Amino acid sequence: MTTDATSAADTAPAAPEVLRYAAFATDPAGGNPAGVVLDASGLTAERMLAIAAEVGYSETAFLIPDPVAGEYAVRYFSPLVEVPFCGHATVASAVALAERIGPGRYLYRTAAGEVPVEVTADADGGLRATLTSVEPRVEEADAADVEEALALLGWVAEDLDPALPPRYAYAGARHLVLAAGTRDRLARLDYDFDGLAAFMTARDLVTFQLVWRAAPDVFHVRDPFPVGGVVEDPATGAAAAAFGAYLRDLDPAAPAVLTLHQGEDLGRPGTLQVDLGSAAPRVRVSGAGVAIGQENSGS
Repeated sequence: MTTDATSAADTAPAAPEVLRYAAFATDPAGGNPAGVVLDASGLTAERMLAIAAEVGYSETAFLIPDPVAGEYAVRYFSPLVEVPFCGHATVASAVALAERIGPGRYLYRTAAGEVPVEVTADADGGLRATLTSVEPRVEEADAADVEEALALLGWVAEDLDPALPPRYAYAGARHLVLAAGTRDRLARLDYDFDGLAAFMTARDLVTFQLVWRAAPDVFHVRDPFPVGGVVEDPATGAAAAAFGAYLRDLDPAAPAVLTLHQGEDLGRPGTLQVDLGSAAPRVRVSGAGVAIGQENSGS
């Protein structure tokens, strides 16, 4: 006779395989780590959130394979909430796919829209993924919003670069872009976690995109992510795409390709390449990805 406990164990869904990859770096100790579930078929949103919380990274990507080869429904969860789109988990999961089925083109169907992703291999066999964002938009930032945001960051108006005015920018997720006038100001990040989380939730923001311009085509960036339960995101592809749209909107003659350095202040350096021209009005974001381990999750 089968006991209730045995019956429940027999009918419980198998624990999904959770992979771990670093995006926007070739070193597993760099870039932004992401959880990856390559087949999340049958998982509820609640279970996905529980897995993401157990993994503990800023995001975990859950892929549901489509009957059409190379196409996937994708959901992204931070330890606290689902987000509509995540660039670094897109790069991480695409590299994971390419390691198993080979480099090529994939189509991700996300809550923000369809995101094509292409993975290529370099001469040494390293893999690099390029995502094409949904169509971006840029909005004026209300002066009162900017004043409140600066106060929550512990910044003042004089800390900003007047050549790069505050804006809201979207390319799959919404961000507030603030440009520091100096690298030192960007390096000193110590903000009101709960206050900033409330501010961002009220305005449907995923991160702040804090930037400092080192050269016309080179920027250092940081991304507070309190709404996801994470103090700072080490490398942020969605924000990189939004920032590319912001810069192109601000200056149509902006360099066609940008290099963003992120994670240095966290000891996890990563590099993001932003292409403003080849898929306009959309933005393309590229970066390397590398495995950092895997395990089964029983959440």
